[in-house]
Amino acid sequence: MKHLLMNKFGRSQLQLIWGAALVLAGIGVIFRIPQVIPRLKQIEQFAAGIGFVYFCAYFIALALIVGGGRKIYQYWRDAHNKKAAEE
Repeated sequence: MKHLLMNKFGRSQLQLIWGAALVLAGIGVIFRIPQVIPRLKQIEQFAAGIGFVYFCAYFIALALIVGGGRKIYQYWRDAHNKKAAEE
């Protein structure tokens, strides 16, 4: 019995959904950083290393976007290659 979320190429659509969720989470982090960082500046322990906090937050956002983009691209590439092989 085929899995419920498997497409006709045998690739799980769950990977595509997960990739899109990762990209959206990364974009959400980018839009959230300017709202959160001013609050972190008010905390003494973070005030001295706010540049490092900025770097880490944007690095996490970039990792989410790149990771999700890779999943989406790999899903698209696999589907395209299998479709071409069938023809």
